Amino acid sequence: MAVFTPVPEGSLRSLLSQFDCGDLVGFEGIASGIENTNYFVDTTAGRFVLTLFEKLTAAQLPFYLELMRHLADRGVACPKPMADRSGAILHQCESKPASLATRLKGQWQPHPSPAHCKTLGAAIASAHLAVADYPGSQPNLRGLAWWKQTVPQILPFLSGPQADLIRDELQAQSDFAAQPIAQGLPRGAVHADLFRDNVLFEETPAGPRLGGFIDFYFAGVDSFVFDLAVAANDWCIPQDDADDGSLLQTHVDALLAGYESVRPLSDAERHAWPMSLRAAAYRFWVSRLFDWHLPRNAAMLTPKDPSHFERVLRKRRT
Repeated sequence: MAVFTPVPEGSLRSLLSQFDCGDLVGFEGIASGIENTNYFVDTTAGRFVLTLFEKLTAAQLPFYLELMRHLADRGVACPKPMADRSGAILHQCESKPASLATRLKGQWQPHPSPAHCKTLGAAIASAHLAVADYPGSQPNLRGLAWWKQTVPQILPFLSGPQADLIRDELQAQSDFAAQPIAQGLPRGAVHADLFRDNVLFEETPAGPRLGGFIDFYFAGVDSFVFDLAVAANDWCIPQDDADDGSLLQTHVDALLAGYESVRPLSDAERHAWPMSLRAAAYRFWVSRLFDWHLPRNAAMLTPKDPSHFERVLRKRRT
């Protein structure tokens, strides 16, 4: 989330006039993230999030917006796109495709405990069960095909050892993806970006309470175990300067226990877990390298350091 496209107050008021969601009280840009323009919007009826889509097209967006509505209607905690008076959930603002969605309670947790991980695991499993009847179909747009396209663009910026690593892992992931066990993994529409800052929690005396998942715009059809591995690589590592990419086993155990309390993993998924952890690390190393070396302009954009996921990948390969 970032501000690529400034939204004047008049344009926002014009958009809100299409909804039954009260009068504008205030709004502010959201600085984090790297893909879309986002604003917090407060009205007399409540709090919302306005998203202007900078890369996704109007033709692609129904997959994401309908997925969010599908999950919300089935009790999964996530933003629900608001329908205007005509029933439409896809709109336009400042000549960009746009969505207005409910704003969830809570804050992201920078230092998760095993209790957070267990709650998260159960919620991920519930989302995986809930998409069984979701009809949308779109591949993970940051998956293997994208890696093959993107790696040649970033190779000129890499040192020799980095180039060797990125090419070797791409071959390993390509080989694994061609195996029957990988092709038969349970799959469906997954979030694919469940980092700590995309999950909100309320901290209560009884323990952490999930507020919900946000920022679904990297979602796509992929294996459920890959989605879980993305979360593990962010939630289950040390959150301090000593971070070398190692997994905290207490956090991993809690994440998997929470997940399997709702949806037990298959034998194939357990077999694929190490390669899925590597794939999840590789996906974000490649994307952060791309954003670091080939950035786009944005009013409030700070590319994330790719070296973190290089360390994570090297750890997962051992």
